[in-house]
Amino acid sequence: MEKIRLITDSASDISFEDEKTYDIRILPFQVVLGENSYVSRVDFDNDGFYQLMEKYDEIPKTSQITPFSFQEIYLEEAKAGYTDLILVMINSKGSATCGNAVMAKDLFFDEHPEYQGKVNITVYDGKGYSAMYGSPLVAAGRMRNDGKSAQEIRAYLEETLEKQQIYFGMYSLKYAGKSGRIPSAAAFIGDKLNLKPVMKIFDGEISTAAKVRGEAKLINKIAAMSLKDMEPGTPYQIIYGSDSSCKDEITAIMTEKTGYAPDACYQIGAAIAANAGPKVVGVAFTVKKD
Repeated sequence: MEKIRLITDSASDISFEDEKTYDIRILPFQVVLGENSYVSRVDFDNDGFYQLMEKYDEIPKTSQITPFSFQEIYLEEAKAGYTDLILVMINSKGSATCGNAVMAKDLFFDEHPEYQGKVNITVYDGKGYSAMYGSPLVAAGRMRNDGKSAQEIRAYLEETLEKQQIYFGMYSLKYAGKSGRIPSAAAFIGDKLNLKPVMKIFDGEISTAAKVRGEAKLINKIAAMSLKDMEPGTPYQIIYGSDSSCKDEITAIMTEKTGYAPDACYQIGAAIAANAGPKVVGVAFTVKKD
């Protein structure tokens, strides 16, 4: 009989409630601020991390999850009787974590051949951040709770992860500039000119899709671009950070334009805030069919 284990990392921004409801194992990232090391989702919640960012006024550093850690996780889950381990991990173009999960799979079976043919390990590249793969994994959790097979869940994830996209805006370029996501000179000039970029993430690639002057135009631009690209009638998710008023504003616009509310709101955690800053807003959705 199948026993399915769903696993992801904390950059998926899955809520504590969904983590518990759908029995998803979320692997935390280590975060360094100042001289202190923290474990995301363990040592602080999202609001607690935003407060730490203000206190230290420096760019947090996050570390990848190592192959050795994944090997230990695979062994632990195999001993617990799980027959299918399904992992969806942070964008491989932004972190070595996904590659480490794949590498650890071969190492695990080399060291523990007794589980060969008894445990299936499938690792998917989330190809993005936050709700881009957090939401599909929550849906996979619903499927598992409803009695769907591992094969059905894998088929769903293979199809769905390829179609996820986000438009999001950063209210400050300070963190993206210092982390290298945006050249520091461009970030400095952008802040001075009050330019707010609309970033696009699709198929693992991050690009600047538009720029607006001033915060007032940012949310309307993100909503308009999302509505243009999303498949009509499909679910979408709101991304937000330290300012919940941004979430409320873009939710109202998207609900009015689509005729239905988002199926979830995802508050960014340490892994995303470290690079984008604590105040962001965005929409994750399924792209239109060609």
